Parts: sequence; structure tokens; C-alpha cells
Amino acid sequence: MLFVRGLFCILLWSLFFSGTTESSIKIAKVKYKGGGDWYANKTALGNLIQFSNTNIKTKIHTEESIVDIGSPELFNYPWVYLTGHGNVLFSDAEAKNLRLYLMAGGFLHIDDNYGLKAFIVPQMKKVFPELDFVELPFTHAVYHQTYTFNKGLPKIHEHDGKPAQGFGLIYNGKLVCFFSYEADLGNGWEDQSVYNDPEEKRQEALKMGANLIELAFKK
Repeated sequence: MLFVRGLFCILLWSLFFSGTTESSIKIAKVKYKGGGDWYANKTALGNLIQFSNTNIKTKIHTEESIVDIGSPELFNYPWVYLTGHGNVLFSDAEAKNLRLYLMAGGFLHIDDNYGLKAFIVPQMKKVFPELDFVELPFTHAVYHQTYTFNKGLPKIHEHDGKPAQGFGLIYNGKLVCFFSYEADLGNGWEDQSVYNDPEEKRQEALKMGANLIELAFKK
């Protein structure tokens, strides 16, 4: 597994830091079973990709991909995004596939689109029975990449009025999964016409998303 992880990281670094102008890196939205709306935030990733390519000089293919959580194609994407409002269900085989992907150097961003926590936490326990989500301190590197968030995860939408929180799964000392809770970053990435968020909020969401991509590509 360390060999696989090493190959994954070498490939990623060579793509991210090479001088090529081709958009050879792709990121994907995760498709899952259970009835939840995995397809939510339809314009979000495209806008995040454009922002990241422009502002932190990534070379990500401009169109998002869709990947099933249990597919071997998951390993084609160094960074994947899971969102929705409703139920999430991983089979044992899907949980194993996601575990291998994360152990091999992949990165999963889970974005609470309101009401997701009750469903996703038990499913991620299938993936890493030995791990629990921990709230990341404001000093964590995820908040201090190109963009600095000294107060942690920005809150984009009100939801229940609770403070935004960033949780992580730490495997062998590395952040492999980030769970943005009560923030709704993906809504902030959407076209402005979708939610009509103030531009300041949209920029906060995009900058935080760029930090997540940057951290994942470096680890």
C-alpha cells in the first residue's frame, strides 16, 4: 500500500508542478446510493476549478467528472467531492474501495449541503472503523494555504445558525478527508444567480475550496 501511495503522489506532483499547459488533472463529484441528492450544486465544481486555475495556478481540466464511489475509476482523481442533503449508503465493497483510495493518497471533501451529517458519519465509519472525525484547529494547514482563515471555516449559509466547523479524518498523520459542516461551501461556489450570495461570501467559499485543493495536491 505504501508503494501504491507513493506512485499516486509522484503522479500527482508531476502533473501539478510540471510546466505543461494541458489540463491533465481531473477532479470529480462522487455518486453514491441511498437516495440522497449526490448531484446537488450543479455549477459548483466548474466555478471552483476556474477559480483555482486562475488564482493558485492549478491545471485542472475545466469540466468536472462524475465517479461512482465503488468504481476503480475513483483512483483517476486526486480530489473528489461528495455533497447532498439526504441519505448516503455505502456497500461493504464501496467502503473498501474508498478506504483504499484514501490510503493510496486520494482526498475526499465532504460538504454538508444541510442535513448530511447524520448519514455520512456512519458511512465513513464503515470506511475507517478505527478513526473518528476530529475538529481541526484554526492553526491547521488547511486554513493556511494560499488563503488564510484565522477563524477557521467560513460560514456561507445560515442553515441552523450554528457555527461552521471543519472536521477531518487523519490517517497516518495525514488529512485524507475534510468534512465542512454548517458552512455549505458548495452553495457559495455556485453561479451567483443560483443563490444570489454577496460576492464577498462567494469569494470566501472559493478561496477555502482552493485551499482544500492545494493542500490535497501537496500532501
